[in-house]
Amino acid sequence: MLFNSSIPLPKGNDWLIKLLNWVDQHYPHFGFFQNHGIDYPYGGFPNELYAGKSIVRLQEMDSYRRKSNLVGLVSFDYKNRIEKLKSDNDNLIDLPESVFIVPDLQIEIHSGSLFIVHADRMILGEEIFGDSVANFSNPTVQIKSLTSKDKYLSDIEAIKEHIRSGDIYELNYCMAYLFQEKHWNPILGFWDLMKISPMPFSALFKSKDKYLICASPERFLKKIGENIVSQPIKGTIKRGKDDLEDSNMRNLLLNSEKERAENLMIVDLMRNDLSKISKTGTVHVEELFGVYPFAKVHQMISTVSATLKEEIGFRDILHATFPMGSMTGAPKIKCLELIEKYENFTRSWFSGSLGIIRPDGDFDFNVIIRSIIFDRMSGKGFFAVGSAITFDADPEYEYEECKLKASAIRSVLTHKD
Repeated sequence: MLFNSSIPLPKGNDWLIKLLNWVDQHYPHFGFFQNHGIDYPYGGFPNELYAGKSIVRLQEMDSYRRKSNLVGLVSFDYKNRIEKLKSDNDNLIDLPESVFIVPDLQIEIHSGSLFIVHADRMILGEEIFGDSVANFSNPTVQIKSLTSKDKYLSDIEAIKEHIRSGDIYELNYCMAYLFQEKHWNPILGFWDLMKISPMPFSALFKSKDKYLICASPERFLKKIGENIVSQPIKGTIKRGKDDLEDSNMRNLLLNSEKERAENLMIVDLMRNDLSKISKTGTVHVEELFGVYPFAKVHQMISTVSATLKEEIGFRDILHATFPMGSMTGAPKIKCLELIEKYENFTRSWFSGSLGIIRPDGDFDFNVIIRSIIFDRMSGKGFFAVGSAITFDADPEYEYEECKLKASAIRSVLTHKD
């Protein structure tokens, strides 16, 4: 028997952590999505929660198509199924290549209430909001960088040599950070990260003992009927301390030739990817070099759209566009080979994609960045950050940009501003 109802949100601001704690205790798999009311072209994620007891892999999804919402993620290493590539670097946490939850529970959150759209049991407000871990705090953890500054600077110079040689035009180079703490609580970690870095594509995803705490500002792909939209981000600058400085920082980013060149290269790559699956002449750049403010940074975002060919399915779209060009560089295949050569970890879920597929085939997926990946069984966690390396990249500047992107996660883990 299926149940649906609405439950008013209780007073106070800890109802969300109570809800997530309850779902965590009752379901082995769940995905919670949150947009924080942030103004974003084509909107952010819906404020929805899905939980279930069973999952399917990407290869098994056809049997569930048009029957149910599916909620899940695709690892960066799915690239190896699309092209003749490999991932032989250290695997920091053993994670599945793809996970899609078949929901037993679906909750929408708006207008001061939880709307239980689909449930496998009767759920009461007292049950959901009964327990909380909000009065506790996570322990401080020690963060270990897997890439020294000297190695980082050396790798950037080596990558720039590939650019001078004509192998590539731009490459997204990332470095990872590890921590180990069995008493670290990912629900609290998500709560803390959302307080300082709310994003339009925020999410908390769980599959058994593996968690993704995601504060992503970037959309990978959104399908609306026969239309497909991608919004690559390239270009980052910190927020100012007051309105005047903030406006100056925004203008610096908007008028930076380097950042505009980085953004344009990925826009061109995205146009090429979408052209493989779109009707001739429909690929269109709706916005170029849009600058949008977030809690810690301004980001340069462009919007590319197209009209899909008939009978194009999710896997067709994925195979034409994955991984997101902003996380690879151009040309994509050569960059993926060089990423494997210079980075010292397997990206796995990091820089993959998380989202929701509707029964009618529409979907919305983010890019998994500004995120913590955590294995609750072992207590091991990691996060990674990167930037686009171009011909005129300054290694010291790129290193500082990576530190800026990591600042919110570092603050959550170390309890230091």
